[in-house]
Amino acid sequence: MENHMRDHILAPIVINKLQVPNRTVVPAMVTRLSGEDGYVNQAIIDRYVSYAKGNVGLIIVEAMAIHQSKSGPLLRISDDDFIAGHKKLTTAIHAVSDSKVIPQIIHFMKVARSGWRQTIDMLSEDDIRAIIRDFGDAALRAKEAGYDGIELHSAHAYTLSSFLSRHNKRRDRYDGRSLEGRLRMFGDVMAEVRSKVGPDFAVGVRFLADEMIKDGYTLEDSRLIALRMAQLGVDYISLSVGGKFEDAIKREGLPPYPYTGYSGERCMPGASFPKMPHVHYAAAIKELINSKGYDIPVISVGKINAPEDAEQLLRDGKADMIGMARQLLADPNWPKKVAMGAEDDIVRCVYCNVCKQLDEKFKEVTCFLWPKKYLQAPDYDPMGTAPVWADEAALSASYVDGVVKLKWQKATGEISGYDLYRTEDHGEVTIIEAKKGGKFDDKSVLGGLTYSYYIRAYTKSGQNSAPSNIIKLDLPMEEFNPQESVI
Repeated sequence: MENHMRDHILAPIVINKLQVPNRTVVPAMVTRLSGEDGYVNQAIIDRYVSYAKGNVGLIIVEAMAIHQSKSGPLLRISDDDFIAGHKKLTTAIHAVSDSKVIPQIIHFMKVARSGWRQTIDMLSEDDIRAIIRDFGDAALRAKEAGYDGIELHSAHAYTLSSFLSRHNKRRDRYDGRSLEGRLRMFGDVMAEVRSKVGPDFAVGVRFLADEMIKDGYTLEDSRLIALRMAQLGVDYISLSVGGKFEDAIKREGLPPYPYTGYSGERCMPGASFPKMPHVHYAAAIKELINSKGYDIPVISVGKINAPEDAEQLLRDGKADMIGMARQLLADPNWPKKVAMGAEDDIVRCVYCNVCKQLDEKFKEVTCFLWPKKYLQAPDYDPMGTAPVWADEAALSASYVDGVVKLKWQKATGEISGYDLYRTEDHGEVTIIEAKKGGKFDDKSVLGGLTYSYYIRAYTKSGQNSAPSNIIKLDLPMEEFNPQESVI
């Protein structure tokens, strides 16, 4: 793969005064690697240094609390005592590459195992003033710790997002009945942060392009919210969707968790969703703010993992940067491999959402595609040896009762897993699953169509075998007899 074919994704970009080496972004993604004390530890440093070694352009460190409320293993920046640890992290990242690093700073409200949760209409004026002050103080600590900017967490179920929400029930200056009222808290926080860090320090925001809940706001509001944020002087806009408390599934004995309902599923769309289901949000928001004279970067996210797709979004002007949380977790060397022309070595996320399930259980977040018991992604060895098929007919398949049953013989070499490829009626080739073992049942097929399959073995470093033999199946249409009962 010639590098010039990816000249957009590999191009530098300026955020405020910050020179970012390329257009790749790892959005904030909870790792559960910190202890209950909230301090940066070696596991946290190793996780984020792996992105820097992979040449990720902009690294957004997982949400870190600006206040003292407990929330399990969560990073904190709520006191000057935390600065030294964050300084170790930024120093380690800057030592290995030109990657830029920004922390996502967050305020969240109280939740209880009973299901009760604090809402913004319960906050007093003094509470609100304290939150605004805490954001400013945390931003200054981030600057002192050597971060290249900060990101204001205004998405999902958390405090700033709740002010922006159509579910905002306040009836004061922050009145939820008007868009202007819903925007005032963010405006107050932005003014406080700027007063503490100055005009040249990058201040980005992550907020929701669509709340994905009943009576929540949609793109009609988020376009205008983004415009106001640009007017207020944010330096980039990173978009997400969903992840709300309003549709969270109640689990006995556990506090509400905002990624368990439909809005949470849309926030991290799994394998059942089509690729890039959210790119139209960034495209529409970018179009509006650019038309009003604001040229700040807009980050598009959501099941974007193919270099050709990322490149096309940038080339078509539908985004300025590409966020890939789960894909860069799976393979933090994605940008390096693209730059080297080694795209075939990319370990492709299959959106199984094992990482999401680990987060929900407050367990250390790892990737199913890594070798067993790895706490971090494997290092990339460009000289690694690809697996080889010992048998020319390694893959076999049968069709039984509406299911294609695939089996394959093990390839030779250092194998981390197998990617399963499929085409439907000779259409686009897609990876439908990644497996550690030697069989898979494809239950998402339809009679009357033609399916072709092959597999590739891959090493922990990402080297792929050649494709196995191709299995082609013309699936029969099921016959229906009107007089037969279903009972």
